[in-house]
Amino acid sequence: MLSAAIQILAFALALLGLLGTTVATLLPNWKVSMNVWSSVMTPISQMQGLWMDCVWYSSGVFSCTMKNSVLSLPPYLQTTRAAMVLSCMVAAFGLCLASLGLKCTRWGGSRRAKGHTAIAAGGCFILASLLCLVPASWFTNEVITVFLTTDLPDSSKYQPGGALCSHPCSP
Repeated sequence: MLSAAIQILAFALALLGLLGTTVATLLPNWKVSMNVWSSVMTPISQMQGLWMDCVWYSSGVFSCTMKNSVLSLPPYLQTTRAAMVLSCMVAAFGLCLASLGLKCTRWGGSRRAKGHTAIAAGGCFILASLLCLVPASWFTNEVITVFLTTDLPDSSKYQPGGALCSHPCSP
């Protein structure tokens, strides 16, 4: 009975990880600029995500624009987008497999088949974690490398945003 409880806990954590990865993939704050200007309609915060760029103005207006052209994006951003979507898909497939492999369910075949299904689900979660960790690390490295460049003015430098903190290898 204890192993069934551990399986349910692991399933709940995997579901939470999939939710965290999906939210992080969609959030617009992968890199954030905290610039303060004096005019009324000047941006005080600029955020860039995988799918859109957002600006928060000093008047309280929040405006976002979608990144429509894939070819104009830098390679690290294209790779991060693809890997994060793949991570979500692999984790969702792993959840489907895990639900079949749970000891407390009636579908999924014999005990032996359920064990193999649970192992396959675990492999999916490990792969999903790697598909989340590697691009997030690459993205963070790019942001920090540009931030530490002394040639650029402070107004064009960004720091890692909250989306990078919300999914430390979520699945």
